[in-house]
Amino acid sequence: MSQQLVILSHSNITFPSPSQALTDPDGLLAIGGDLSIDRLKAAYSQGIFPWFNDEEPILWWSPSQRGVIELNDFHVSKSTKKTYRKLRLEVSVNKAFAQVIEACRAQRLDKEGTWINPDMIAAYQLAHKAGIAHSLEIWLEGRLVGGLYGIMQNGVFCGESMFYNITDASKIAMWQLVLWLKRHNAHFIDCQLLNPYLATLGAKSISREEFLTKLKAARNYNVPNTMWQPQSLGEIYD
Repeated sequence: MSQQLVILSHSNITFPSPSQALTDPDGLLAIGGDLSIDRLKAAYSQGIFPWFNDEEPILWWSPSQRGVIELNDFHVSKSTKKTYRKLRLEVSVNKAFAQVIEACRAQRLDKEGTWINPDMIAAYQLAHKAGIAHSLEIWLEGRLVGGLYGIMQNGVFCGESMFYNITDASKIAMWQLVLWLKRHNAHFIDCQLLNPYLATLGAKSISREEFLTKLKAARNYNVPNTMWQPQSLGEIYD
């Protein structure tokens, strides 16, 4: 049976089953629709995410192999810990979401281009105001030097992007995110696609089926009301 790419309408936010995703290109499930809050909520709750370039329509993906970080498997090097403690970096959550997403866009735009286009920025800023998109920031003497952002509406933090302006700042942001999630008994981090950099941090690749099973289990988790309130965390610890 040949695979059919599903075309989404603006009026219907229902996605097809991830099992219907194309094998070539791997994981492309649907095209079109919009980036409304309700559609983003529906997508991430089913293990689907948007990823497209400026000249493309909205593309929705559920790859056959998924990159994840199990919180207990995260690896932080001694040199990264040393940098963190030497510089006395400070950590916060949701205090500079707009700055973080713009910094992520700028860093990738300078290197290889980016999927973080103006439409994506506008959509995720609205998702942030709606309480499902969050950022973690790294500060040095009051200056934002690293951070990351993603979606969390159950026990899974779905990472979108990260940036750094000083050595190891993105690694430190990931480390602090892991510690924050562990403190709140969350499940795991969805990295979408595994790459060599994430592998050095302990990320691994699992099948779509295994990922969806883990995602289903994480739906029983209720995000604490205080977890993502804008706050300074000071210096987090191991």
